Amino acid sequence: MPVNGTTAKWELAEAMTIETTLQRRRERRTFRVRNRIRKSRSLRPRLSVFRSNRHMYAQIIDDEAGKTLVSASTVEKELFGAGKFAGNKDAAAKVGQTLAARALEKGIKQVVFDRGPYKFHGRVQVLAEAVRQGGLDL
Repeated sequence: MPVNGTTAKWELAEAMTIETTLQRRRERRTFRVRNRIRKSRSLRPRLSVFRSNRHMYAQIIDDEAGKTLVSASTVEKELFGAGKFAGNKDAAAKVGQTLAARALEKGIKQVVFDRGPYKFHGRVQVLAEAVRQGGLDL
């Protein structure tokens, strides 16, 4: 065992390497998804998803005008109440249904799905399916 704490420095350097590797993977995935969206987008607004451990956010964005047209999230008190944990698939489905209803009220029928750095799995997939069932074309 080396003297003067060099083992701790080695473990710290190894942990930082793993974190930077994961961060680079996430950035590459984000770039790949956004690049594909840019190529396919004509007149459709973009449905962007953000997922944290506790909450789920989704918004429909008009990139030409740079404005958010419709949004829904688990933070909204009228949907989920105060203090409830909303980081599960049921909450994601509720956000998707609410977003689809609000979009149809505004006359939005077709969107491009932007999953960002997240894999199309779990809560992100449930949200997309709920938006489709709500009447939007992805």
